[in-house]
Amino acid sequence: MKKLKTPKNSTKVALFAGATALMAITHQANAQASDALLDKLVDKGILTTKEAQELRDESDKGFTTAFQAKTGMPDWVTAYKFSGDFRGRYDEVASTDGNKYFADRTRFRYRVRAGVVVSMQGGLETGFSLTTADPAKANSFNNAGNPLSGNSTMQDNGTKTGIYLDTAYGKWTPLNSEGWFLSTTIGKMINPLQFTPMVFDPDWTPEGAAVQGGYTFNDQHAIVVNAGAFVEDQEVGGSDTGSVRAPGLFGGQAAWNANWTQKLATSLGLGGYTILNPGNLAVTNVPYINQGNTRNASGNLVYNYAPIITDASATYKLESFPFYPGAFPIKLQGEYINNVGGDIVYYPTQGKAPNNNNNQGYWAGVTFGKSGTKGTWDISYRYEYLEADATYDQLADDDNGAYYQNPVTGGGSGSTGYFGGTNVKGHLIKANYSFTDSLTMTFSCFLNELITPGLNSAGKGEPNNAAMHVMADLMWKF
Repeated sequence: MKKLKTPKNSTKVALFAGATALMAITHQANAQASDALLDKLVDKGILTTKEAQELRDESDKGFTTAFQAKTGMPDWVTAYKFSGDFRGRYDEVASTDGNKYFADRTRFRYRVRAGVVVSMQGGLETGFSLTTADPAKANSFNNAGNPLSGNSTMQDNGTKTGIYLDTAYGKWTPLNSEGWFLSTTIGKMINPLQFTPMVFDPDWTPEGAAVQGGYTFNDQHAIVVNAGAFVEDQEVGGSDTGSVRAPGLFGGQAAWNANWTQKLATSLGLGGYTILNPGNLAVTNVPYINQGNTRNASGNLVYNYAPIITDASATYKLESFPFYPGAFPIKLQGEYINNVGGDIVYYPTQGKAPNNNNNQGYWAGVTFGKSGTKGTWDISYRYEYLEADATYDQLADDDNGAYYQNPVTGGGSGSTGYFGGTNVKGHLIKANYSFTDSLTMTFSCFLNELITPGLNSAGKGEPNNAAMHVMADLMWKF
């Protein structure tokens, strides 16, 4: 005789079927919502952990089958991720010491980024992203986009904005188990070398190849290693040395991350990079965005760049803090750079080049809180001191700058005005507040001046070079 279902079992079967149907409906809209539903049913004792996992597996399998049928995608594609953001910005640069030649500049700007990542079986991944940007500051680069910024300035009667390829890469992760991780990437990518903006502008997406790896010993300690080989330019001629070898950048770093307790975490890193054939990185060969490095009259770099970079941080979490939800992190952080490879690439006919005594830099700061989710915020302060030849100026943060009243040696036209780069010291005050998980407001204020006024200037010094750079942002992300 067939056993009748008890009311309890009937309810469970109905809930099981309903949960399956609901997950099928909500999978595309919000996978996190369906996971939360299953977790709640497990907490209530309606489903077991095993049954919840079976539902997840069935939902994923059904969604994958349906998606492949709808799109015609092959069965080796396992996941898609679409993401992007829109940022609106108020941007102002002004003199802070009354320079009558320094015209204050106010701009309204925006940036749009969007991309897709496709995951495949065998640890394979490919993706690309697009970004808005203004053209680089040279007509000889076929209107290529600014390598250090995705901002577009509101101007010229609403002319259409350029869309540029920001990333395009292929990635293979052959190892990701038992604490080990190893991946390789080729193409145009998010910078795998995780130095701060003092070294690399966060918008710089290098082209070349990278390897990333690491080992997690336990819940407390992990080591991360990153390395990259990037193309700075193709073969070029007409340099002062007669070389036509292509400039490139090779870099690497290692970091030790430690969670000592639930409240205290630290990080310690060491790395560096070297530029191959820097003599061919003249201002006529690559976009001239920043300033600060020593150049000859033809715009060629005088020194090599092979800096060693160290960084350290310590984060402590308070259990609570006024007007902040959850544990409140306080982070102390700093970075030091020394261009140990600053020997001479080229020097004009005047004779022996002077010693390079402008080859170091550092920054130190503190951050209170951490934004990114609804109702969270952070406030930070940083002091930075970056000498002229501590690092290659065309890769450093383009927002962190000072005013040049006189043209710099080898800078060509347009080398007067406000420029980011090197030979800069000053303060950064920054605050973020996240209204929602997707909407964050940011305020940034740079207060800077040149370390050595007139160091590379064709004029007689740089009087009244101090400047203030203020940015107010609203960013929507998805």
